[in-house]
Amino acid sequence: MHPALEEALNQQIRAEFSSAYTYLAMAAYAEGDNWPGIAHWLKMQAQEEHEHAMRFFNFVLDRGGKVTLQGLPQPAATYESLREVFVQVVEHEKNITGLIHTLYDIAQREKDYASIPFLQEFITEQVEEEKSASDVLTMVTRVGGSAQGLMMIDQHLGRRQ
Repeated sequence: MHPALEEALNQQIRAEFSSAYTYLAMAAYAEGDNWPGIAHWLKMQAQEEHEHAMRFFNFVLDRGGKVTLQGLPQPAATYESLREVFVQVVEHEKNITGLIHTLYDIAQREKDYASIPFLQEFITEQVEEEKSASDVLTMVTRVGGSAQGLMMIDQHLGRRQ
């Protein structure tokens, strides 16, 4: 594996673990504000991001590379509203998409043909992640400050498998 790709994959591992940490902080905020369904949705996101980090972790090792774990930034602990939480979720997913696109570009530039299909799976998944986050943001925006509307969204998100 080319050193530039190995370094970028290690950065991606950090980004994915940081994503999990961020979603857990958001879940704690939602739980603390008595939105258990939203907290559940965010915890599921955290779990998914942890799984992504481990897929990158194992991929680097499977390719004979070296995993170098790095410190994680402390995520925000408070938000002005649930809408702000989901604005941040959408922005965060778009950022992750950009990082994966950069990895794909490096893999192509270095002619690392084994990495390209691996990264393509994440590119496809990010389309789903961005849509899911945008859909929730749209719902939260539509109900505004309606307690009844937010309660319905909370119930809906709490059913996520």
